[in-house]
Amino acid sequence: MTDPARTEPARTPVVIGVGDLRSGRAGAPADPREPLDLIVEATRAALADTGLADELVSRIDTVRAVKTASWSYDDLPGLLAERISAAPEHTSTTPIGGHWPAAQLDRIAYDIANGTSSVALLVGGEAQASISNALKAGTDPAALGWIAAPGGPPAFDPDDLGSAAMQRAAMVVPTRVYPLFENRLSHRLGHSREKSIEWSAELYGTFSEIAADNPVSWNPDVRTSEDIRTVGPKNRAVTDPYPLLMNAMPFVDQAAAVVVTSLATARELGVADDRILYVWGGAGATEPTDVLARADFGHSAALADALRRTLDRADLHASDFDIIDAYSCFPVVPKLLVEHLGLPRDTVPTVTGGHSFFGGPLNSYTLHSIVAVARRLRTDGELALVHGNGGYLTYQHVVVLGCTPHSNGYIGDPEPVLLSASETEPALDYSGEIEIVTATAEFGRDGTPTIGFLIGTTPDGRRVSGHTDAAGARILAAGADIIGTTVHVVDRGGIVTLPPTTAPMTETFTT
Repeated sequence: MTDPARTEPARTPVVIGVGDLRSGRAGAPADPREPLDLIVEATRAALADTGLADELVSRIDTVRAVKTASWSYDDLPGLLAERISAAPEHTSTTPIGGHWPAAQLDRIAYDIANGTSSVALLVGGEAQASISNALKAGTDPAALGWIAAPGGPPAFDPDDLGSAAMQRAAMVVPTRVYPLFENRLSHRLGHSREKSIEWSAELYGTFSEIAADNPVSWNPDVRTSEDIRTVGPKNRAVTDPYPLLMNAMPFVDQAAAVVVTSLATARELGVADDRILYVWGGAGATEPTDVLARADFGHSAALADALRRTLDRADLHASDFDIIDAYSCFPVVPKLLVEHLGLPRDTVPTVTGGHSFFGGPLNSYTLHSIVAVARRLRTDGELALVHGNGGYLTYQHVVVLGCTPHSNGYIGDPEPVLLSASETEPALDYSGEIEIVTATAEFGRDGTPTIGFLIGTTPDGRRVSGHTDAAGARILAAGADIIGTTVHVVDRGGIVTLPPTTAPMTETFTT
């Protein structure tokens, strides 16, 4: 039943302005620029996109910033507000996580629907390319005039890498963890390692074509599926089954901003109807931060939950969307979105271009997705789903945008649901038979496997997790093809030994 109060124009959240940019591009770096400068420029572009920049600035009551990971700011919203002469009442900066742009858009929409905000900015940006280039040249970015107080170089907490159990198993960086999900998903779908690589390469080949048409893309050069799957000097093997071109590219200088207001305010200011996009709302869910405490590695319980709640509240089916834009730090993430939505496997879930080709500006990629989706909806399509992912498939949030309002107004739920951990007991320092649940191998610069990663189940249902030496890595580089087999292991402090006779070695990447 429709609630008249929820559908009042003053309580209907809408996007009226978007802007994003890049400074330089792959192979052609620009002079170093501070993230704040990029964010200010993107914000001004978003305000200009409304056609009402002068009228809007004085009415901004909320600034929500996605945390900049490449440079630290104690008060990014305050610094931005000062630059654009705004005086917001409400400001906030997120923690680390690629899901935050979607979650924060949902939160802003919630605030507008509940009457606690009327004009809001959502901003984010990174300058990891500038920082890397400056440091390579022996220059401290602070010496270039970058703000050091409040702020400065980002602090690093080793606990951000993963739980004690993950650190024991050396499963502590995205390039080591996401392939474990990929290989288990492939096994669940009945895909061989070769089939897994083929799907990833075809998917990312299409992403590259889309990125080539996005003027903000960091690497707009088209790469074919064959380019993407073939290992060579410019596409080295990283971790099975992902060569470099299937990994996110975080060394970019990019920023984005979105202006959100109420429909009443938009109409009062005279925003044209064809520039208005409605934020229907969405939902989020969180899995245990300890990856090894999860029940399933070939499925995302958090993504399934966020999608189910969003579609139920909006009374939608996956086939209702004209546009779907997935987070894509690694191929397994858009694959999971397609699978959980029950869409055909040739679905192309991006209008942005993906992390490998558009660029992967750490926490703020999904903000660029919102910009790209908004621009597409203004010209083509009626309804879009935007997806954000954070951590190790830990945090999931999706949000729906439409060219017309939902009949019930804002229908989102910005508070994430926390999912419970698996009750599987770890088996530490175990020796004996296990069934391989998932596995992968990391490669050295010379293209040979150097370290393997293994999760398995003992006959009594406990879980073994650890890393191997190069000999074990050569076995585990079989990826999806070895999952489900039984092997004998010896675990000592997280270092797992696999006798070479326990499993056949499979051909891996070739140059």
